[in-house]
Amino acid sequence: MKSIQTEATASNSAHRRPDEAWLALVQEEVLEPQLAVIDSHHHLWDRPGNRYLLQEFLDDLACGHDVQATVHAECGAMYRAKGPREFKPVGETEFINGMAAIFASGNYGATRACAGIVGFADLLLGDRVKGVLEAHIAAGGGRFRGVRNIAAWHADEAFVRTITIVRAPERMLEDQTFQAGFRHLAPLGLLFETYLFHTQLDDVYALARKFEDTRIVLNFFGGPIKIGPYQGRDEEVFAQWHAGIRKLAACPNVYMKMGGLTIHTSGLNYRDAKTPPSSEQLARPWHAYVDASIAAFGADRCFFGTNFPVEKQSCSARVCWNSLKRLAASCSAQEKVALFTGTATQLYRLED
Repeated sequence: MKSIQTEATASNSAHRRPDEAWLALVQEEVLEPQLAVIDSHHHLWDRPGNRYLLQEFLDDLACGHDVQATVHAECGAMYRAKGPREFKPVGETEFINGMAAIFASGNYGATRACAGIVGFADLLLGDRVKGVLEAHIAAGGGRFRGVRNIAAWHADEAFVRTITIVRAPERMLEDQTFQAGFRHLAPLGLLFETYLFHTQLDDVYALARKFEDTRIVLNFFGGPIKIGPYQGRDEEVFAQWHAGIRKLAACPNVYMKMGGLTIHTSGLNYRDAKTPPSSEQLARPWHAYVDASIAAFGADRCFFGTNFPVEKQSCSARVCWNSLKRLAASCSAQEKVALFTGTATQLYRLED
């Protein structure tokens, strides 16, 4: 099976620079400012015309929400320029660990940014990936927590061509070579994250059952598709997705990461509107998905992440966090602690 390895900055290359003046057209008060939060999914990068490094990140951390720590998710940033191809993604871990050390100094505030690192190692390398994983761990300074491989695949090529994320080979999670690489994660204390489509949730179920000692994190609600062949079929998509996640919830090693409220496959395009969406507008389409996720998995296996700076093309950091808090408005105080800090702290071992 063909490798999913990509060169640095290849994934999500279509992301454009946020328009700060446009974002400023919507101003909101901070909701529940006393509620501590952990951003379990963000990126740092320096791409042509789209820089999101220390100063840009600091500006968003100053949004008024109590961001206590963050987890960096792989995005193809700062890969090594030289050396074996499979080891080039270790450069991203080296880069993010350096950023984490900057924040750990306390010189830039109390937020423990990049306290957890989820990197990229191509599990289709099979057993050869073990050395790459060990290199990530060594480079991570005690912060490396796992790998993300995007598994998104669909038979409709016309639909797939509209997606800007890295695309995986068909049925990658079932591939024997992939699974040979996957089996090295748990012995090294590492978890697995993936983004795929709701049509592939059975593949995750089979993987979770086969490797019950490996924690698996679904990104962005498990990928409900509302564009292309699924446009206008919202009720049908929700029913299919709901059946899939209820089945997955029976696997205690599977977790649901909730965020990516404007992801392309949701069909929610706010970027060309005259004004940005409010937090209420952002939250409205996702209430049923959040409620169903929490009902299926429990708050101790669900948690939130911003997906910044991708989401910053549609909303400010303050509005983004407000929208996530609106989605948890009906939860108990204990559930909110789990959703916003507790589950992520436990899963990513942020107190180690």
